[in-house]
Order: sequence, then C-alpha cells, then structure tokens
Amino acid sequence: MAEKKYKSLKEFYPFYLTEHSNTTSRILHFIGTGLVVLAFFAGFLFHNWHFFLAMPILGYGFAWVGHFFFEKNKPATFQYPGYSLASDFILFYDLLTGKQSFIIKK
Repeated sequence: MAEKKYKSLKEFYPFYLTEHSNTTSRILHFIGTGLVVLAFFAGFLFHNWHFFLAMPILGYGFAWVGHFFFEKNKPATFQYPGYSLASDFILFYDLLTGKQSFIIKK
C-alpha cells in the first residue's frame, strides 16, 4: 500500500496529531519546542550564536526521545521536514492555549 502524500499543512496536521498521542511524548515535544523559542530569543538578547546552534539539538533531542522511546514511531520530520517543523509550533501553541490536551483519551 502506497503511503499518503500530504499536499498542505492543513492536510498534514491531523496526521501529525495521530503520531503524537502519547502524553510523555507530548510533554517532551512541548519542552523541546519551548526551549527552542527561548534559545531563539536568548540568541538575539545576548548576541550569542551558540543559542542558535543549540536550537535543533534542543528541539529534535526532546522530540526524538519522545518518538523512539514513548510513541515508538519514526518522526515525521524524516519524510515531511517543513510540515513537521511547522506542526511542532502549532502543537506547542495548541497545548499552551488548551486547544490540545497533553493527555489523549483513547
């Protein structure tokens, strides 16, 4: 069976949510994305490029631990890097505002 090809972020995001249904994984994604945002602003505030270098390590480090050890799936980043990155920030905002829950009812 051929894997579905997503043509828009709007079409991709529901799939992304199904790949992020573990509570611990969502918490790790939230922490990682939050640290990415903080590192971005710290890089500008302190005029230090080391913060910018740390951004992918922080973001992907937390997220990939969530995928490999808790979700037990392969991150969508490998196949849809742009949509996946955008969805990380959408999920972060949705969790922050309560639109999404950290705990998924199964």
